[in-house]
Amino acid sequence: MLLPIVFTLLLIGGSVLAAQSSINGKLGAKAGVVESAWLTFAVGAVITFLLMFFFESPKEATLLTVPKWQLIGALFGVVYMLAIVFAVPRVGTAAATVAVISGQLVMSLLIDHFGWLGNARMPLDLSRYLSMALLMGALALIYISHRQRAVRLAVQQ
Repeated sequence: MLLPIVFTLLLIGGSVLAAQSSINGKLGAKAGVVESAWLTFAVGAVITFLLMFFFESPKEATLLTVPKWQLIGALFGVVYMLAIVFAVPRVGTAAATVAVISGQLVMSLLIDHFGWLGNARMPLDLSRYLSMALLMGALALIYISHRQRAVRLAVQQ
């Protein structure tokens, strides 16, 4: 019963992430990559603080007591945001999103396979290899489409 709700929330999260990428790409092209990323994190920090303050229940650990390697996730968020804001105006939302998802899929499969970062081991099997191949195929097709569009635009000029 809970699984459909979780996957629905994930689909919604993915949808708004694609919209955010497009919006931030436009903003980054006009106002600056770093400025766009800063705005995202500033607004996110305020909203997250309010959610934490009013709704989060107490936990056994704090940001000051967890293993320090776990804090690097915040740095990864900055890397993602800067990359997506830089890339979207240059390659489009679809290509940037599929490239990001491809990177996420490959890294998540490696994390699962080797049990990295304290996760349970889930060895690669045929269906996981196939999912990587299909997503890489989608990325290749979007890349080819992007290149063909660039050639058509160059010919028209």
